[in-house]
Amino acid sequence: MIQQEQKWYAIYTKPRWEKKVDSVLVRKEIESWCPVQKVQKQWSDRKKIIEEPLFKSYVFVRIGEEERVKVLMTDGVLNFVHYLGKPAIIRDEEIDLIKKYLSEGDAQIEIISSEGFKENTKVRVNHGVFMDNDGIVLRGGKKKVYVQLLSLGQVMVVEFPAEYLSPIK
Repeated sequence: MIQQEQKWYAIYTKPRWEKKVDSVLVRKEIESWCPVQKVQKQWSDRKKIIEEPLFKSYVFVRIGEEERVKVLMTDGVLNFVHYLGKPAIIRDEEIDLIKKYLSEGDAQIEIISSEGFKENTKVRVNHGVFMDNDGIVLRGGKKKVYVQLLSLGQVMVVEFPAEYLSPIK
């Protein structure tokens, strides 16, 4: 049997099932990764450091085409994350980058959904020709966000893909 090339995919899980799905996939001998980060939680009587999944309801799997059904038949797995009608392939470099960052001591990543940019939110552009510029969201959306950039004393309104932006605290 010829082994097909393995690629990284994101799977969508039931809410709060990320770690369970990851451990079941590992038992099925499927390469799986549920990125977690340490977060301090406050209860009424104590504080505790817990490992929380970085991406809510997502787990990554590295599989060949023939293993897709095996993944879908796993309890807690809802579906593959799709892009343009096909399961979205995640580049090895992107997985490596997340792993490398999470291996740093006090790494903290905040995940904001593309719907997370509300009007008047201060944002920083992280990609493209306007990289490292700050602006204010004029109008948000699922795919495009309109940001007012104050450059050269002039106001420019630029449309950005939501993934190019991160909020400024």
